[in-house]
Amino acid sequence: THRFLPEGPTPLSPGRFSWVAIQHGPKASTGSLNIFDVTSRQNQSFNLPGRPGFAKPSSDEQTFLVGCERQLGLFHIGDNTWNVLESNIDTNVAGTIINDATLFGNNLIFGTKDLEFKTKKAGLYLYRGCSDGPSPGELFCLRNDQICSNGKVVIDTGSAELHLYDIDSPTRTVVRYRLNVEQGTLSPAEVILDLTELESVPDGMTPTPDGDSVIISFYNPNPAEFGETRQYNLRTAQLEHTWRTPLSPQPTCPALLPMPDGSVKLIITTAVEHMPAQRRSQSPHAGGLFIADTPFTLVPSQPRWPARPL
Repeated sequence: THRFLPEGPTPLSPGRFSWVAIQHGPKASTGSLNIFDVTSRQNQSFNLPGRPGFAKPSSDEQTFLVGCERQLGLFHIGDNTWNVLESNIDTNVAGTIINDATLFGNNLIFGTKDLEFKTKKAGLYLYRGCSDGPSPGELFCLRNDQICSNGKVVIDTGSAELHLYDIDSPTRTVVRYRLNVEQGTLSPAEVILDLTELESVPDGMTPTPDGDSVIISFYNPNPAEFGETRQYNLRTAQLEHTWRTPLSPQPTCPALLPMPDGSVKLIITTAVEHMPAQRRSQSPHAGGLFIADTPFTLVPSQPRWPARPL
C-alpha cells in the first residue's frame, strides 16, 4: 500500500530521511509519514489523519510540520497526536488537497493540487512563521490558479527579495518569482526552464548545494523501461546530469542525503499511481525508493520548523 504514491523525501540526519505515502491505494483516504534508515534498510511508518502532501522536520525530533488534506499541523510521532495550526486553505474551492512544500528560515512555501488534475483552482501559499509571540504563523495566498503545485525551491539572492522557483506540473515549466516575505507577494512569473518537449511531467525538485542548478524528478505516465531525474542549470537551462530509475518510470521527488561516511546520495521516490496491472508487471520496481551516487560533498541547507510547546 505504501508504494502507491510516495513523495517528499527530506533528510533528517546522515543516512536517515522522512517521506510521505500520500495515500495507501487508489481509493484510500489516508496516508502516512515514514522514516527510512539507509544503513539498516528499516522503515518506520506513522498513519496520518488524512492524505499528506508533505512532512517537514521541526526542532523537536518527535514533531513534524505536516500538510494533510487542507490543514497544516504538527504531528508528534511519539503519541500520534495531531495539532492543527492552519485550516483556511483553498476555502473558496472544492476538490483540492495540499501537495508539495519547502521550508526556508522560519517560513514555508506550499501548494495544493486539483484532484481531477484539470482545473486551475489550486493555491500556492506562504506560511510565514513568527519568531516570537503566541501566534504560530500567518498565511498568505500567493496564487489561486494552479492545477498541481509541485516542486519548490527558494534561493536567497542576498537582497530584500528571495527567488522562488516553482513547478505547476501540467505547464511543464519551471518559473521564477521574486518573493517578498514581508508583504506576502510574488512578482510576475518568468519561465526559466521550458520542458514542454518532454513526454514526462516535472514533479518534485531540489536545489544543488551551490544553488546554481536544480534536480527534478519527471513522472512518466507512459510505458517506459526507466524513469528519469534530471539536473538543469538555472542560468543556462542546460541539462547537466540524468539519473535513471530502472523499471520504475514514475519518479516523484528527489532529495540529497548526507551519509555517515561523508558522501552525498540522491534519494528518489517513485510511484505506481495510475498504473494498470499489465504495466505494473512491466515495472516491478515502481513505488520503490531509490538511492544513487552524486558528485556532491555538501547538501543544501536543511532548515527545521521551530517547534513550540503544545
